[in-house]
Amino acid sequence: MTRTDIHLYTAATMNGYKPVIFLEEAGVPYDLTLVDFGRQEQKAPDYLKLNPNGKIPTIVDRAEGRAIFESGAILWHLAQKYGTFLPHDAVARSEVMQWLFFQVGHVGPMMGQAMYFQRIAAPNGHDQPFSIKRYRDESRRLLQVLDTRLRGRDWLAGDEYTIADMAMYPWARAYPWARVQVDGLPHLQAWFDRIDARPAVQKALTIPTPQPQFWDARAEDDSFAAENAARFAHDARD
Repeated sequence: MTRTDIHLYTAATMNGYKPVIFLEEAGVPYDLTLVDFGRQEQKAPDYLKLNPNGKIPTIVDRAEGRAIFESGAILWHLAQKYGTFLPHDAVARSEVMQWLFFQVGHVGPMMGQAMYFQRIAAPNGHDQPFSIKRYRDESRRLLQVLDTRLRGRDWLAGDEYTIADMAMYPWARAYPWARVQVDGLPHLQAWFDRIDARPAVQKALTIPTPQPQFWDARAEDDSFAAENAARFAHDARD
């Protein structure tokens, strides 16, 4: 059996889905290793040799003999390697980079904190109403920025679906899990609909594990929420 070029280490998180979306959309074969947070596999010495930050995702590009960590850098590497989902025009490529960095520098951190304080800290005895309001309000503001950007356009950068959309989608689309409202944001919601309709994306959201609670408020599951809070309880200790 021919060994694939790409070995992906990931988990069912918003960052973790990003490279899966690219690989499924591009039809690139890859090997997959699920990183178990409950067993702290992301902190294991062998994994830290690949990703010194002890987070996911990470890829090993066997053809190049090196590891790449950080989800935005992984998407950039894959887009350049396979020559897809990244415009050739310099201005459009710059737009992709701007919106990719907007995701990794703003949308991900703010929505991640909204999720953390509501889904991990509060259930583990650290209810912080000010922090929750701060991060939910800022997440809503950032989604408004996206809505404005998407007025009259289908995609975030240039005239095509790119890694900027792939990076943004798992975070912005997880607004139910962050308990952020998207009412009054029709352009953003239309963008969600366009990406929701892509079969490769829907397949990617089942790899490595489907988490419908992230994307659909109707799928809210108390047992899943409790299990999630317990799994990350070590992060909520004083």
